[in-house]
Amino acid sequence: MTVDAVVFDVGNVLYRWDPRFLFEKLIPDPQERDWFLDNVVTLDWHVQHDAGRPLAAMVAERSAEFPDHADLIQAYVDRWLETIPGPVPGVHALVERLADRGVPLFAITNFGVEFWNLFRPTAPVIDHFADIVISGEEKLIKPDPAIYRLALARFGLAPGTGLFIDDREENIRSAEAEGFAGHHFRDAETLAASLRDHGLLG
Repeated sequence: MTVDAVVFDVGNVLYRWDPRFLFEKLIPDPQERDWFLDNVVTLDWHVQHDAGRPLAAMVAERSAEFPDHADLIQAYVDRWLETIPGPVPGVHALVERLADRGVPLFAITNFGVEFWNLFRPTAPVIDHFADIVISGEEKLIKPDPAIYRLALARFGLAPGTGLFIDDREENIRSAEAEGFAGHHFRDAETLAASLRDHGLLG
């Protein structure tokens, strides 16, 4: 089969994302900040929202567990957009080139619904995407094979016709097992080379 559509991840493919970008502003001491990110606002805790759990329940539970850090936990919700400092260099230009060539564009992203609703108005590049599978809406999270099966069906892609781009190798492996071609994202330059190899860029 010929690859004729491209399916992007969002975080750290289209846009840089890391809670550290916010908490570098709020916790000046590096050791204190590392402890906080390792024990309080952890990636495992954040992923609960990606999987569909409401933020209010998460914040209440975590604040009860760490009452001395309740203000910082709430700040993660109130100032969450500060965890996204901007686009990944060079990638939006590739999206524009693909769109100009008429390549169908889609996305599969681990993203909580409440955070997505904050983020989406800040991300005009998403206007180029025909459809997006959002983990928090589906209550399926990468690398669960079911999210890739859902995406293939919803996007109308036959196995082998969609190139999936993600920064996490385990997500690529799972997507490939369900019928995607895969590109493990590192930077825009190597992605451009892969897109040319597939005949998607001139």
